[in-house]
Amino acid sequence: MQLSEAREAFDDRLSFPVDRETVDDRVGDVRLEAPNGEDTTVGAVLERTETTEFASPGELHDTVAGLVDDAFVGRKRYDDRGNGGERRDDEQSF
Repeated sequence: MQLSEAREAFDDRLSFPVDRETVDDRVGDVRLEAPNGEDTTVGAVLERTETTEFASPGELHDTVAGLVDDAFVGRKRYDDRGNGGERRDDEQSF
């Protein structure tokens, strides 16, 4: 599943508040599709936190979204100005 779909899935599959053990039992094996690298599971991501309870689907989603690795982030050094993210000497930052 896409990370953007996880909040709805959490709401459908879990009753909140929910403890981390229940999250792991019910959705821990749900695969999160990484757009720029290796996929992972909800359980693997939650191993990176000490949080033991989640009050809402939004809180759980925000925790997962904050813990995923760079494979879930857009292009690195993306610059919509078209210079490839490299700074020229004559540029000024405001």
